[in-house]
Parts: sequence; C-alpha cells; structure tokens
Amino acid sequence: MEMLENLAPLLKTLWFVAIPTSLIFIIQTIMTFAGVDSADGIEADFSGNHESADTPFQLFSLRNLINFLLGFSWTGISFYSTIQSKLILILLSLFIGVLFVYLFFVIINQVQKLAEDNSFNITNTLYKTAEVYLPIPERKTGKGKIIISVNGAFHELDAMTENDKIASNTMVRVVEIESNNILIVEII
Repeated sequence: MEMLENLAPLLKTLWFVAIPTSLIFIIQTIMTFAGVDSADGIEADFSGNHESADTPFQLFSLRNLINFLLGFSWTGISFYSTIQSKLILILLSLFIGVLFVYLFFVIINQVQKLAEDNSFNITNTLYKTAEVYLPIPERKTGKGKIIISVNGAFHELDAMTENDKIASNTMVRVVEIESNNILIVEII
C-alpha cells in the first residue's frame, strides 16, 4: 500500500474503491459459477403477494453496486493520466459505471428468456393425438385412459367419448376438455 501513498487524492480514492470492489467481484463470479450464488438482493422479513409484479431485476442490490463501482473506479484509473479535466473524468467514470449496471441488466434479461416453462397444463392437450391405454366406454358411460405427449413428457389422463367404445391401442384426438380434468376424444 506504500505505492498508493504518493498518488494524487482522486487517484488514491479510485484505487481504494477499485481494489476491494474487484476482489468482491471475483468472489461473486466464483460463487456464481460454483452454484453457491444466492438470489440477487436481500430477502424481506415479511410475506406478501408478489405474483402480479414482474420484477426480474432489482436496481439497488449488492451486485449492481459492485458492477457500478467496478466500472466507475477502473475507468477513472484508466483515463486519469489521459483526461486532464477531473470533472470530465468523474462524469465519464459515472457514465461507464451506469453502463456496467445497464449491461448487466441486458445480460440478465437475455438469460431469463432462455428459461422454459414445462409445467403441465391440460389445455395443451386440446387437438393433440393420443393412444388409448384403457378402453373408453361408449357415449360418456364411463372413463378410460389415454397416453398423450405434452411438452415432451407422457401423461396418463382420463378420457371419455361421445361415440362408440374405443379399444386399447387406438389412436385418438382430443376434441374437448370437460370439467377441467376429463378429455373428450374421438377416433382419428
């Protein structure tokens, strides 16, 4: 730290911000790739319904503070000898710090677009083909079972028909959903 003692006050301050910020950033990066990374931000000590709020990004978080300080401090250090006006240097450093936070926001949004919701929804079975697993009795007198593929996963679901009895291993198409859990099918 003796090398920092002879520097100008602004440059010394930038170094005192850059060194710990860089260390924290490296630790955060290692933790992220090791799978130890926790959620961005601080968990509140209360419960509430946040399902309607779409907040994938928190502006004020430790990660964003580190990103801002990283861009701010290293820009100031890098251009300290090039830019003579200290006001312009600080404004440029502030801009680059905000740019780091914005780039992090863009990257996080792009990564979140890669997420896929494969939860089963019975409405996704409508007009799809399936195979009869257990025979389906005629004209809604009882239930049989079909095997249907939805989002790459096979599901065994209750089925009825409005027509004649359908034997096992017959290919059918779902034409209607009754009472949210019984499929009405017809032979293809």
